[in-house]
Amino acid sequence: MYLTSSYAVTVLSVFSFKLICSPLFGLFLSFWASVALPTGCTEHERHTKALSPAQIALIQQRIVYQDSLRTDSIARAGGQLPGTILPDSRIVAYYGNPIHTKMGVLGQYPKDEMLRRLDAQVQEWAKADPKTPVRPALHAIVVIAQHDAGADGKYRLALPDSVIERVVNWGREQHALVFLDVQVGLSTLPEELPRLEKYLRLPFVHLGIDPEFSMKSGARPGTEVGEFDATDVNYARYFLARIVSENQLPPKVLVVHRFRQDMLTNYQNIKLDPRVQIVMHMDGWGTPSIKRSSYRKFIQREPVQYTGFKIFYKNDQRNESRLMTPREVASLHPDPLYIQYQ
Repeated sequence: MYLTSSYAVTVLSVFSFKLICSPLFGLFLSFWASVALPTGCTEHERHTKALSPAQIALIQQRIVYQDSLRTDSIARAGGQLPGTILPDSRIVAYYGNPIHTKMGVLGQYPKDEMLRRLDAQVQEWAKADPKTPVRPALHAIVVIAQHDAGADGKYRLALPDSVIERVVNWGREQHALVFLDVQVGLSTLPEELPRLEKYLRLPFVHLGIDPEFSMKSGARPGTEVGEFDATDVNYARYFLARIVSENQLPPKVLVVHRFRQDMLTNYQNIKLDPRVQIVMHMDGWGTPSIKRSSYRKFIQREPVQYTGFKIFYKNDQRNESRLMTPREVASLHPDPLYIQYQ
């Protein structure tokens, strides 16, 4: 009974989001003006005032705020929309830059060999945890932090559409999920995400955001660890939720990388939404004991919704260390449902 009522409220939330972007919104504004403006106004004044930018912004703000309260309460109570991936499945992803061999396994090998290795890794997870279906994924960095400022001084490089489409097509061919990862440098998520919207409209394409390279201090990427605030995560969540509502898509997954506490500020202010499943992803490398400790400190102690865990094929084996096995990772609490290999 609870799920039924939760779903009904969720439908209302989706409607309110779609209302803002609908042609009917103008009619709604006119109606709002007729009941909200002084009765002494003429019909022309009512419509003119109803369509003023300040009043439109106020109405939108109220709708979005009320929608956020509804959807956050539903998500925290466990309400879900049809087509959700988590928690009933586990995602196993290969990460990297498809045109760079040094940034991860996704670009380290030719396509066919990379996909063969990914399939083998997926099978390992299926054997380690037979109760949880495994979904393969390709996680591509498509906005990459740079050492040089570039023409606009933002210290980031956006991959061309042709490269992004290549990875998206690989995912389509292999029935795999695709994640588009963003390292903003001195740019911002509102500047970078709109270009990716045409891909995020596809039901199998999802989003990753990397606080490490969000340089709010103005420093050059790589000279210090960057950060996101809850407001940044909430913006990405809202951006994805709008796409889900407008295109009648199943919920999106949003991966947020983290390996230090100061990479994410005010985590408790992150709002949940049934249209977006948020994964806090432990992104650090080291020995198994160091990785377990980081997971406890930065993921387990500051929970948001779902959790992820990263394995570095090379860095995790430095100084005669070893890779953690799928069974070891699956034994962590909470159980990571997004696993990334680099």
